[in-house]
Amino acid sequence: MGAVPKLLLRSWYAPTWVTVLLMPVSFLYRAFMAVRHLLYKSGVFAIQEFDVPVIVVGNLTVGGTGKTPLLIHLAKELVAHGYKPGIVSRGYGAKGPYPVRVTPSTEVLRSGDEPLLIARSLNVPVVVDPDRVNAVSEVLKTGPVDIVLSDDGLQHTRLGRQLEIVVIDGKRGLGNGLLLPAGPLREPPKRLNSVNVVVRHGGVPKPGESSMETSLGAVVNINDGRESTLVSFKKKKCVVITAIANPDRFFQQLSDEGLQFERVEFFDHHYFSLEDLQNYQNSTVLMTEKDAVKCQTLAGQDWWQVGQNIRTDGEVVELVLQAASDGSVV
Repeated sequence: MGAVPKLLLRSWYAPTWVTVLLMPVSFLYRAFMAVRHLLYKSGVFAIQEFDVPVIVVGNLTVGGTGKTPLLIHLAKELVAHGYKPGIVSRGYGAKGPYPVRVTPSTEVLRSGDEPLLIARSLNVPVVVDPDRVNAVSEVLKTGPVDIVLSDDGLQHTRLGRQLEIVVIDGKRGLGNGLLLPAGPLREPPKRLNSVNVVVRHGGVPKPGESSMETSLGAVVNINDGRESTLVSFKKKKCVVITAIANPDRFFQQLSDEGLQFERVEFFDHHYFSLEDLQNYQNSTVLMTEKDAVKCQTLAGQDWWQVGQNIRTDGEVVELVLQAASDGSVV
């Protein structure tokens, strides 16, 4: 990861001279968001509603909170209770053309990494389109979908929804509390007052918040699907390669398991090339499932993906099941 992005990220969570430099741009962004909100609220811009409940699982901050693992967890709960969810996503970095119906064999450059991970984790329809309204319309054409989950899309106001779930990183919180680009916020902090549930990923939830914890799960060879355990890597010299927004949590979890490793970091959603990875072809490499979907043709023989286990306090699951049941939230 380059020096400029690192400096910007540091300023989001510990203000620096960069923060002051970018604050005028943040004021302009705030004004734009306020005007946009008023245009939707006054009816100048129309909100598209659908005949099935739509649930948005999103962020107030830029990336790295754990929304996609939570969405997968919620979709599994819906399936276990007999519902037929469909998933829509922007597909960050995807090339289209749109809409894209994502299957486990879709090329990652067409779908984006998170939608492909979702498709490989769930046997449900997944559609990518930067226009979430178009994405929902398309996913409803795929079969008997009775509820739609949107991976991100909190700020996609045109998309009508019955439930809004915001995930916050329990350690980093809302950073310096400023809007982009001086801070990590896409909307002002007061936006949390209007969502249905705030899920705090790690740490102690504040009054009224729901809690979510993640732990490391199955370790699977990227090439042949063999399973292993993290214990078997304790005596190995490992390389951990990441292209995620907040790799520190993953690094810390691996360290807590007693592993020692070299860290190699790329930008969030970075699409790996052979040149990026050629120095590690003969190494023991660990990475997240999100990154592994981009390495199917690039991985060495001793490359492994590490899954995640999700645990919530149950409240967010109950709200989602209620929305699925009656299309509204009491």
